[in-house]
Amino acid sequence: MDSPDAEKAANRPSDDFDKTATNPADSQHEKRTLLKLDLLLIPAMSILYLLAFLDRTNIGNARVAGLQEDLGMSAYQYSTAITVTYVPYIAAELPSNLLLNKIGPRILLPAICVLWGVVSTLQSQVSSYSGLLAVRFFLGLVEGGLFPGIVLYLSGFYRRHELQVRVGLFFSAAAVSGAFSGLLAAAIIQMDGLRGMRGWQWVFLLEGVFTVCYGFVIAAFLPNTPRDVTLFTPEEKEHCIKRLETDGPAKESGEFNLKAMLSTFRSLHIWILCLAIFANGVGVFGLANFTPSIVQSFGYTGARTQLLTVPPFVLAFIATMISAPLADRYRARGLTAIITSIPAIAGFSLFLARSSLGARYTALCLMIMGVYSTTPSLVSWVPNNTATRTRRSTAVAMAFVSSNSGGILSTWIYPDEDAPDYKLAAGLTLAFMVVVVFAAAGEVGLLRWLNRRKREEGWRSRVLGGVEGLGVQGEYEVLGDGHPDFEYTL
Repeated sequence: MDSPDAEKAANRPSDDFDKTATNPADSQHEKRTLLKLDLLLIPAMSILYLLAFLDRTNIGNARVAGLQEDLGMSAYQYSTAITVTYVPYIAAELPSNLLLNKIGPRILLPAICVLWGVVSTLQSQVSSYSGLLAVRFFLGLVEGGLFPGIVLYLSGFYRRHELQVRVGLFFSAAAVSGAFSGLLAAAIIQMDGLRGMRGWQWVFLLEGVFTVCYGFVIAAFLPNTPRDVTLFTPEEKEHCIKRLETDGPAKESGEFNLKAMLSTFRSLHIWILCLAIFANGVGVFGLANFTPSIVQSFGYTGARTQLLTVPPFVLAFIATMISAPLADRYRARGLTAIITSIPAIAGFSLFLARSSLGARYTALCLMIMGVYSTTPSLVSWVPNNTATRTRRSTAVAMAFVSSNSGGILSTWIYPDEDAPDYKLAAGLTLAFMVVVVFAAAGEVGLLRWLNRRKREEGWRSRVLGGVEGLGVQGEYEVLGDGHPDFEYTL
């Protein structure tokens, strides 16, 4: 008869599922399962994220197309309008994540999409600064739960070491949206004057209507759990669930746990990641909202400005598509984040040092490529290293609150009077990207130490001493990622 310890060990998560699946049938299940998940979820989430980023940041393209002049806004008021978006955005993130566990992503994610699409469409009808403030507030409120919701959603279908390449794919949609936004705006502003509407109004209207339609489309097929994936055979459903069980406790309770939520705020490794994500967020959202203004300050106008915003984001997409799979393959989130931060640091340094247009545009390309390709490493690191659903929901929300807090700061560091040098923005963002490097290095060191401590003699018995008899699931519900069998991803 097996001992109780042996029985527990048999039920504990393992990272060796791929190695033990030597049966050809299991191998085929694995390939088909991942292929079907990738075909169903990744395009859907990537387009959703692209539209969200597009609808939140196309105000930069609208500004170049005449929004600021038509509404009689100052540069200060333009920055205020962007800031107003982030405040409700931050407030909505944690409640939305907890609500996601209650009502399910199949309802919540499409509903968020439809609602923000409606609000984005209404931006086309604003005729005053106060009206723009109201619309931007509600845009942030209804869209706030989307980004953390997608990360949390995908973590329910993929194992930890598979997550970054998938997160990278939909985060690359942010880079695509930057390129696509410039191309689309360049085309749409040619409709200026049609039916009495300005070009910037058509940008908001057409992009918002498309978002509303897409929300209804994904509502028809989005699954809540692996058991709801219609493309799966019964055997593939069981296989998908089994492979997830090897990556964490056999089951995680969907019930809200206040103690688990509060314990998340006491986790140093999460706060270090939040610092890195905040610092990176200053770069991501600053460049998302002000790249058209930066390019315009080089002396370009109209459609040419919109088109010149495209190449930097194309480079960001390529860099993300290279770095994300490598980070997943080698399970090296921290090292990848450090490496991808280097082009951004070089870019901001070059922007500060050089005055020629060619050097500044090259610097802009490096800046955007670096900050955007760093984001997937940092964001996927959060769900990788949190166990139990409540802790994961809380940690992911904390991460996006941090990112959007960086977004708030970014709106105030690009004053018009700094153009075309933007020394404040370049210098401050350079400093923050250095913070990303040191925070990522510190996080790797801390996680190594935590993993090593879990292997120390006597540590298991001390940690599990107060949770005897609860079973593996119960142990995880109490201890979270502090469980001795949980290995942190570096």
